[in-house]
Amino acid sequence: MTVNLTLLLVMGCLYAAGIYLLLERSLTRVVLGLTMLTNATNILLLATGGPAGLAPIFNKDLAADAYNDPLPQAFILTSIVISFSVTAFMLGIIYRSWILSRQDEVQDDIEDRRVASQSSFDAEDDADVPEDTTEFTPPEEAEEAPGSQRGNTANEPEATR
Repeated sequence: MTVNLTLLLVMGCLYAAGIYLLLERSLTRVVLGLTMLTNATNILLLATGGPAGLAPIFNKDLAADAYNDPLPQAFILTSIVISFSVTAFMLGIIYRSWILSRQDEVQDDIEDRRVASQSSFDAEDDADVPEDTTEFTPPEEAEEAPGSQRGNTANEPEATR
C-alpha cells in the first residue's frame, strides 16, 4: 500500500490547527476547529482506503485486488453527515449566545473559579482501600454452598425425611 505524503502532511496540519482552535474561548473558533478536525479525520479515512482503484462494481474479467474498497468511502460520508449536524448545532448555540449576551466568548463564572481553587484531594477517592473489599461471604464460611440441595426439604420424598 502506498501512502500519499501530501495527504498526511495536510492531515497533520489540519489536526494541529483544529486542536489549537478548539482550545480557544471564542465559540466561532471552536466551530472552525471542529470543522478542521472532521476534515482531517476524513482525509485519514481516505488515506486508509488505499490507492485509487476501479469502482466496486462486479466484473468477472477483473481481479479482486483491482477494485477500490468502498468501506472508507462510506465512513467518510457518515462522518460528513455527523460533522454537518454538529456544526449546525454549534452554530445554533453561537447564534443564541449572540442574541442573549452580544458576545461570542465563553466566560468563567464564580463556580468555575471556586472549583479550580480547591485542592485535588478527595477523601473518598484517595483513601486507602483494604485488600478484601468484597461484600459476599467466602464459600468456606458460608453455611451452605449456593445452589446446593442441603436443607431443601420441599423436593425430597417423604421416606428420606
